[in-house]
Order: sequence, then structure tokens, then C-alpha cells
Amino acid sequence: MRIADIRPELPPLLRLAAPLVAAELGWMSMSVVDTSMVGRLPHAAIPMAAAALAQVIFNTFAFGIGGVLLGLDTLISQAFGAREIHAANRWLLHGLVLALALGLLLVGIFAFGPVILNQMPVDHTVLAQAIPALYGLNWGIIPLLLYFTLRRYLQAAHHAKPIAFALVSADLINFIGDWLLIYGHSWHLFGHTINIPAYGVVGSAWATSFARLYLMAVLLVAIFLADRRHSYGLLAALRSRTSRRIELQHLRQLFLLGAPAGAQIFVEIAVFATVTALIATLGPLPLAGHEVALQCASTTFMVPYAISSATAVRVGHAIGRIRTGHASPQAPAAAGWSGILLGAAFMLFAAVIFLTLPAPIARLFTPDRGVIAAAVPLLLVAAGFQFFDGIQITVTGALRGAGNTMAPLLTHLTCYWIIGMPLGILLAFHFHLGAAGLWLGLLIALTGAAIVLLAVWRRTTTHLLTPPATANLQSRP
Repeated sequence: MRIADIRPELPPLLRLAAPLVAAELGWMSMSVVDTSMVGRLPHAAIPMAAAALAQVIFNTFAFGIGGVLLGLDTLISQAFGAREIHAANRWLLHGLVLALALGLLLVGIFAFGPVILNQMPVDHTVLAQAIPALYGLNWGIIPLLLYFTLRRYLQAAHHAKPIAFALVSADLINFIGDWLLIYGHSWHLFGHTINIPAYGVVGSAWATSFARLYLMAVLLVAIFLADRRHSYGLLAALRSRTSRRIELQHLRQLFLLGAPAGAQIFVEIAVFATVTALIATLGPLPLAGHEVALQCASTTFMVPYAISSATAVRVGHAIGRIRTGHASPQAPAAAGWSGILLGAAFMLFAAVIFLTLPAPIARLFTPDRGVIAAAVPLLLVAAGFQFFDGIQITVTGALRGAGNTMAPLLTHLTCYWIIGMPLGILLAFHFHLGAAGLWLGLLIALTGAAIVLLAVWRRTTTHLLTPPATANLQSRP
């Protein structure tokens, strides 16, 4: 691809990606606010460590199993690109049914959370706060997966602004909930005293679950407003017995396409969960420092992650338009390379920030000097993998838009678990580098994943230039 081929794709990609970036940053800021407010509690290392443990276990299962719904990116975006709106509506309905089923499965899994946590060699004062926090997060799992499904439809239809509004406004809901429930308050009104107890980390988890319920409600309203304004026929489809019929073969097709994407997310998040568990054995202070650095790295990651979602949609649209003769075979490649370049460019900027301002960044989360000192070395390592993290996630989105969800899974499985994790453990415990050694393993894994996935995408673009290849990428329920 030449720059001249990519340049026309940048404006529409940016128009779609910009509100998604705002949405993802809004999503991540919930966790950042939670960590910052918990970091103001007395003896901050212990509640911060508990929050880290509960969040990483919840995220590993919720986003790993819920990641199956990412198959909707391929199916709905290609349907919209080919102007098969009825097919897009049918995929949304099947996605909602699958989301409910996965949500019920996760509720059962998290019911056994204490069994998992109690097997870990972690400080009991940390566990005493982490276990009820995990229960609090569990109440938000079904709204979270339904939101996730509704979002796939909206962004595939290029309605990203409601997603951004939902997440930014949900931040306010989450902040108010944190303020009310973490610290506790007392008011005297009309001769009566109103007391709200201080729930600490558990209060933060309840605030997060309520914010996720709000997210689901806002996107549900947004979809029906979009349907009324653009005549997608969604309400009519729901009234039709034929259109709302759930067919097992379509659920199976969605599951088989999305399962590798979900497994890839599970593989990636499980590595960070394992790193968190290993650092937890080093004590509350290293775990609290790890939580600060992880929040920072996760925040910057949200930008290329949003670009990755937009890239998946643009590649899927391009393939759908090829089927109707409204796009050239070069269009999917241009969309994919545009997203990769944008993601890599932003993460270079993030790396410079981490390198130059690690201590001031850590100080935003807590005034505890011990936690700040533990976080700074990890932020410096994070600076080293920002660029590669931006590449690997945007390439993953481009491949998902083209219907390839297996290559990212195999790549992450190899780079994280076969190469990165063993090397990280060796550096951490044999060479006594502690938490920094485990983070160096992550750096090695992300570097390898970026290189391999770039090679896969280059081969995929060559395949996409063959007309029969794009003609076979049609999925109609």
C-alpha cells in the first residue's frame, strides 16, 4: 500500500474512531477513578491491592467469555456494508440472546470467586476486601454483555456518538457512586440524620455495576432512536414472528466466529491476571504499584483499542461494498493499514509521556510514596511496549473485520504463554527483578505479537485483492 492509497481512508476512519476513543477513555476512566478514590483510603496499599485482585479476575472471565460477541463486528459490519439491513437486525437479535446466555454462565462462575481467591497465597487482609468486591462486580455482568452487544450494532451503523455519550455520562454516575459508597457520609436534614456507611472497595464495585446498568439502558434507547430516524426496520423485525425467530445454526455461526476472538482476549487478559497473581505473592506494596502502572497502560491502550474497533468496521464495510460492486479490492487493505498507522502513532506519543513523567503520573493515583516508588519502574517498562501494543491490537481489529479471528488467538497464545510468561517468571524470581521482571516478559510478548500479526495482515491484504476471496466472505442469516 502507498500513502496515496491510505490517505482517502483516514477521514472516514477518524470520524468513526474519534467518538469511540472518547467512549473507551470514558470506559477506562471508571476504573481509573475507582483506583484513585480507593487510593485515598487509609493504608492505601491494602485496598488498592484488593481492588486490583477483584478487577483482574472479573475482567479475565467477563471479557474473555464475553469476547465471543466480537464476532458481531464481522457479521454486522459486513451486512451494513452490503446494505443487507435485515441481516444486520437478525444478527443483533441473535447477539442479544447469546449475551444473555453468556451472562448467566458468568454469574455462575463468579459465584465461585471466593474458591479461586482463597487458593491464592495472598495476604488475608487483601482477600477480606477482594472477595466481597468481586461479588459487587458480579451484579453488573449481564448489563455489561448486553451493552457490549448493542454497541456492536451502533458502531457498525456508524452511530458512535451515542456510545461516547453513554460512557462519558456513566463516568459521572460512577464517580457519584464512588463518592457516596467508598467513604461514607452523614447529613442532617429536617431534624433527621441520614447515614451512608463507608463500604470502601466494595462500594466502588457496587458503583461500577450500577454504571454498567446505566450504559445498557442508554444504548438501548439510542438504538431505537436510530431505528426511528434511519428506518432500519428493527422494530418491525421484532414484531415479525419470522424475523425474531432464533435459529441455532445462526447462534452456532456467531459463536464459532467469535470464540477465537474471545479466546484471544482471554489469553491476553489472563496473562495480566497471572502477572497480578504472581505479584500479589510479593506483598501488598508491589501489587499496589502494579495496579497503578496497569491502570496507566490500560488507559493508553484504550485509544488503539477504539481505533481497532473502528478498523474492524471499516474493513468489514469495505468487504461488504465489494460484494455489491461499490468498492475496489484495495479498499479493505487501505482501511486496515490506516488503523494500524493511527494506533502506532498514538502509542509512540504515550511512550514518551511514560518515559518523561512516571512519578507525577503515579502521584495522580495516590499520595503514598511507597506505592509511587513501586509503580515508577513498571511505567518505564510500559513505555517500552506501547508502540507494539498499539500495532498488535489494531492489526487484530483489521483481521476481525476480514473474518480472521483465529490468527490473533494463535499468535497471542504463543507469544504470551509460551515465550513471554516463562521469560517474565525467570526474570522476576530467578534474577530477582520482582514485578519489573514480569513486566519485561509482557514487553517481549507484545513485541513478538506485533511482528507476527503484521506479517499475517500483509498476507491477508494480498488475499483480499483476489475477487473470489472477498466474494466468499459473505454471512447472511
